[in-house]
Amino acid sequence: MLTLTVIVMVVLLLLGFPMLVPLLVASLMLLFLELDMNNVSLLMGQMISGVQSWALAAVPLFIFAADVMTRGHTSQRLLDLVQSFVGHLRGGLPITTAASCTLFGAVSGSTQATVVAMGGPMRPKLLEKGYSDSFTLALIINASDIALLIPPSIGMIIYGVVSGASIGNLFIAGILPGIMILLMFSLYCWAASIRMGIAPEPRSGWAIRWAAMKKAILPLGFPLVVVGGIYGGIFSPTEAAAIAVLYALVLEIVILRAVKISEIWDVALSTGLITAVVFILVAAGTAFTYTISFAGIPQAILGPVIEAIGDSQLLVLGLIAISFFIGCMFVDPIVVILILTPLFKPAVDAAGLDPVHVGVIVTLQAAIGSATPPFGCDIFTAMAIFRRPYFDVIKGTPPFIFILLLATALLIFFPQISLWLPSLSDS
Repeated sequence: MLTLTVIVMVVLLLLGFPMLVPLLVASLMLLFLELDMNNVSLLMGQMISGVQSWALAAVPLFIFAADVMTRGHTSQRLLDLVQSFVGHLRGGLPITTAASCTLFGAVSGSTQATVVAMGGPMRPKLLEKGYSDSFTLALIINASDIALLIPPSIGMIIYGVVSGASIGNLFIAGILPGIMILLMFSLYCWAASIRMGIAPEPRSGWAIRWAAMKKAILPLGFPLVVVGGIYGGIFSPTEAAAIAVLYALVLEIVILRAVKISEIWDVALSTGLITAVVFILVAAGTAFTYTISFAGIPQAILGPVIEAIGDSQLLVLGLIAISFFIGCMFVDPIVVILILTPLFKPAVDAAGLDPVHVGVIVTLQAAIGSATPPFGCDIFTAMAIFRRPYFDVIKGTPPFIFILLLATALLIFFPQISLWLPSLSDS
């Protein structure tokens, strides 16, 4: 039955059906054929319960705030700020791109929004400077994935809902790993620029830097308000999402006047479409998880492996990283988080692992999967935005994927990279 289910899901994906269809068809097959049950209301109940968590209300709010800022001046002001300080370094332009993606990730929480907002202005500059298109595209889509680690992160919200881990602590725990990956990307950009023989940009004077800092103060206030409020215990992550929307509207409509009130309807419509996709995947993923768990499929596959590794924290974390990495290469990361997180919970508890630390590793695998062939969502976003063929987009990704896998190993062996900041807030 497992083989037939996998074949049906793969065939449906190859035929071009959205991920929702294979998940629901597989759930119905297992319900009728394996479990010998014809009560479809069971699946409907699971789908409804999957989207009932109050914490999920933060998802559309953060998406809406990101859409408002993407249409406004926030992205360009962040770019100007970073370039004024690091543009003169060897590899300054790609480092500016990586750092700006990180900063905008702290504003948007969305990898795809970051690809659009940062890739649009930076790709022409990088190409004009002499960087290859394969390097440029790979840099943009992989640096944008840092947005999944830097709060606010939609992936962390989904993981927190499924695992029961504190979303506030997850947000805070992602900050240092995100900065670490930015530094690793920057070193690679520096080395690549030397190898390509590309000279640095002229140094910006302090007058330009001060002007860029003044313009970026208000956009930088967004992550400070969100993270600072959660870190200080002033409001919950869901409340922070509502405050983020208010901040974005006041900043872009009232202060910067970059977005007109008449455009809010289009922004809300875009947010509604994206939110619908996310919530439908969450609902279908919950139903699929229920049916495969009830049928005992995950226990049959992962049970012997988990039993063999016992309560070794390193082996459990290694198995989690490998499983999520492979899963996210083929399936939407949200679905993988929904399906695999409950399956590994017994092993995580038996090994005495901190669920926040596990959440950072899981989210990092989701970030890697977003830019990894064959089905990384950011790959297809870049294809649509930059009008480049599939193989041109993925050609330069291997070095960045290697860096992200190295970052995963560092987090496994040195958990304090992710746990240090949450420990300060708990003390």
